Amino acid sequence: MTLLSRQHTRRFVRLVLLACALSAAVGGAANAQAQGGSGQRLAVVGYASEQALGLALASSGARLIQTIPHLHVAEVATPPAALQVLQSLPGIRYADRPVLRHELAEPALIPAPVFGGAYEWQFAATHENLVPTSVVQAAGAVTVGVVDTGADVSAPDLAAKSPTTWSVLGNSTDVTDYQGHGTFVSALAAGSSRNGEGIAGFGGDAKLLVVQAANIDGTITDVDEAAGIVYAVDHGAKIINMSFGGPSNSTTEQNAIDYAVSHGVLLVAAAGNNGTSGNAPLYPAALLQPLGSNGQGGVGLAVGATDLSGARASFSNYGSYISLAAPGQSVFSDLSANSSPTQWPRQPLPGSSAGLYGYSDGTSVASPEVAGAAALVWAANPLLSAGQVAGILKASATGAGVWNDQTGYGVLDVAAAVARAQGLVAAPAAVTLTGSLSGARVKLSWSSPSAVSYKLSVSRDGGPAQTLLGATTSTGAEYDLEPGHTYAFTVTARDTYGLATVSTPYVAAVTPSPATLSLRASRLAGRRRLTLRLQALLTPASPALPRGGRTVVLESFDGTAWHSFARARTSPTGAALWIVRVRRGSYRIRALFAGSPDLAESASRTLSLRVR
Repeated sequence: MTLLSRQHTRRFVRLVLLACALSAAVGGAANAQAQGGSGQRLAVVGYASEQALGLALASSGARLIQTIPHLHVAEVATPPAALQVLQSLPGIRYADRPVLRHELAEPALIPAPVFGGAYEWQFAATHENLVPTSVVQAAGAVTVGVVDTGADVSAPDLAAKSPTTWSVLGNSTDVTDYQGHGTFVSALAAGSSRNGEGIAGFGGDAKLLVVQAANIDGTITDVDEAAGIVYAVDHGAKIINMSFGGPSNSTTEQNAIDYAVSHGVLLVAAAGNNGTSGNAPLYPAALLQPLGSNGQGGVGLAVGATDLSGARASFSNYGSYISLAAPGQSVFSDLSANSSPTQWPRQPLPGSSAGLYGYSDGTSVASPEVAGAAALVWAANPLLSAGQVAGILKASATGAGVWNDQTGYGVLDVAAAVARAQGLVAAPAAVTLTGSLSGARVKLSWSSPSAVSYKLSVSRDGGPAQTLLGATTSTGAEYDLEPGHTYAFTVTARDTYGLATVSTPYVAAVTPSPATLSLRASRLAGRRRLTLRLQALLTPASPALPRGGRTVVLESFDGTAWHSFARARTSPTGAALWIVRVRRGSYRIRALFAGSPDLAESASRTLSLRVR
């Protein structure tokens, strides 16, 4: 078996420079503020009384900014050399420069001018950022096991968790990760989300158990896989992530899976990266969500990968064994210091003072996101079974309970899963969509009492739905439609818990625009008296519709039926011209336009001609 990630090098030179320029600008502003303007600098003064503070300000030339009366503390702006003067004045307990404090936000979550709007864009994309802090903390009672190539436990987000480690290859606690895959995956699954450094793991405060079972070349045998699963189960893992796979299964692998399931452990596996090369199903994923199941049942979760738009990443496997999907393209995480910089390119992370970071692709990096989310679901409701946790993750994904062969039940929605586990929301509020059609212009409006965002989609003539507006707060839109087609609009509303509901479709059928068709006839003079000049003019009722390129047919009536005898294409002005040689006699002639999707059928009045 092989590890299911796709390392790649990306060019972020311009974006990194922009980030550095932004940091410099912010630093300059902060420095100016600390100086207080006009060459003055801020100071914090502890005073014994209001009178002592007033005398000190007068003696030092300082200017009062604000006071905290209950603490007898004042912030003042002082001339450059006034700090020592303040410190020596009567009634002044101390005078110091302000001490800066920084918010302990994970640097990778801070908005940045990079792909996705933040280095770890996948965190907000799955609504992980909306999970209540109480649930994040409660996850400390859950252990996530990662069976992989080991981990660099000195990486900041892993070191903060003090993970338990074991190598089934060396029968020791040394899980040094020379390959790099395990570090990247472990940080995503259960790296610290509150250490103010690097990235935020998806498991909140969940404990991390790292089991090294894969070799430095990224391969793992079914025997070592089984040993890793059993070790993780026996040492308290409630969830086990397996970001590896191969084209065939084995009895040993099946036995290990059965062992984990019998102990109430939820197994999560990467579905595979063969989407563009045969899409052969991979194991153990296809054992967790069996082939042909279409997402139903199973003993675990098989996870596909999506891109920034939420669509299946081109490389991701698809088919009947996909449970759900998670971001797997250009995903950001910790890197092992022992890994190859060529295989795992380093990406500078502004605001981070330690560790190595970078991007990777693959279902390998989507799977641990789901594993970490499972820890939060269990934290939200510890009474759930492994099967119930898996079911909640599927039901709360963006597919709104509808399975498809591209992304299973849709993209992971962590906040929605947690809300469902807590029973806070039995069902999302309904969304109402109304519309009016005037000619070929449709006006739409929609609303939902608890929605925080909407997505507007349209299907034309029963075809696949296309997104017109994604993640919008707008509640109305207008569009010009093409005549001759039927459009079905739907709105998906998402509430604060990430739960989604879809409106009843609004159907707009745009009938073809009417048109008039005229026909004139004249005889040519001279020797060509038996030659007729016939001219038709097609005029659409809508001036926006093109007149040229339309096929007009001439028909004659023989006393019983009409028969076509000539055709022509209209000019840009709508004119069609024929020069027709006829015999002497009587004729009844008309012009006919058979119609098109945008223009209705039209016939001219009948001309009665007598040629002598």
